[in-house]
Amino acid sequence: MRLRTLDEVIDHLGTDGKTGIIDGTEIRVRRPAAARKDRDKFISGKNKQNAVKTMVVTDGDGRVLFCSPTKPGSCADITHARQLGLVRLLADGPAVEILADAGYQGLGAQTGGRVITPPHRKFKKNAPDWYEEMYERQRKAHSSRRIRVEHGIAHLKNWRALARHFGRREHMSDTVQAIAGLLSHQQTADLNLTRQM
Repeated sequence: MRLRTLDEVIDHLGTDGKTGIIDGTEIRVRRPAAARKDRDKFISGKNKQNAVKTMVVTDGDGRVLFCSPTKPGSCADITHARQLGLVRLLADGPAVEILADAGYQGLGAQTGGRVITPPHRKFKKNAPDWYEEMYERQRKAHSSRRIRVEHGIAHLKNWRALARHFGRREHMSDTVQAIAGLLSHQQTADLNLTRQM
């Protein structure tokens, strides 16, 4: 089965009772021409390089379920998720647990606690020792559950076209989604093969 939209992914996760994991990733692209008026919007705030950004959704096993159409690199992860309609889908859809990193903090309140982000640090300065230990334990537990999406992104970027893209930025969304489809098919085939053995 091929999941083509975020709506189908949320329904799939809700039907199977699985946890989803989301994260944004950037793909470096050529710098826009000097005369282009929106040239600065492709500059990533994180890497200070020209990039496009896509949101990746995996299941708890790290299998890529969905890659969103690309946005310019200056778009924040949480803004991209909101524009894709993730808040509406989670608020109105099935009970699904979605793990996310700190870039998505704030979505938990908007989705009734369905998006789980790392804990907030309550003490900025002079935190008691017991609090530091508890905070680190919670942060590591969340990170160890969320690491699968990083593995899924790494598998995507093993494809040369996504390591760095020298073609036209207008075709990048189609390229990302085509590679995600091929990778999803490959991961499903590998999963079925190991189950038969």
